[in-house]
Amino acid sequence: MTIGQAEMAACAVKPDQYPKGGIPEIVFAGKSNVGKSTLINCLAGRKRLARSSSEPGKTRTVNFYSLDGKLMFVDLPGYGYAKISRSESAKWGTMVESYLKGRQQIKCVLILADIRRDPDAMDLQLFDYLNHFSIGVAVVATKSDKVRKTLVPARIKAIAKAYGIKDVMPFSSLSKDGFSNLWDFILNKAEISEQSPI
Repeated sequence: MTIGQAEMAACAVKPDQYPKGGIPEIVFAGKSNVGKSTLINCLAGRKRLARSSSEPGKTRTVNFYSLDGKLMFVDLPGYGYAKISRSESAKWGTMVESYLKGRQQIKCVLILADIRRDPDAMDLQLFDYLNHFSIGVAVVATKSDKVRKTLVPARIKAIAKAYGIKDVMPFSSLSKDGFSNLWDFILNKAEISEQSPI
């Protein structure tokens, strides 16, 4: 997948700051430091499109990234970071909920899960929330290079079982394992032809 132009389209905390135009949006959600920004950069073929950091909780806004003006990647603030105050965490939750419930062009939310760990209550709560409001959702197991290849199927099975779903997509931003499969999934959800360049 070749991306001609990739740029930040908006950095928002409220609806009137969201990009206009109705471009299909694929949303990336998950715990702080699970690898959302790194995954976005990998898929877009850029090193610094989405800012990543070893410091959890860095993303504090809803960040929109435009790919050739035809597809939008949306990076949500991470959750579950203990050093964030309760009031700030609640504020982030309200901001994210406002986006998820009111944004018609969302095609799918990708919940990112570290392949080495089972989903916790916050992960499952987000999954249930998205299903309750009929928002398309799928799970991506990041950092698949961090476990031996022979253990990947077992970890995928365990994560899928925790969510009560049949399929979880493994992905490694380092080795690019799962790159093509994830792009195929995204293009299908966004209803963009594989023959049509992004």
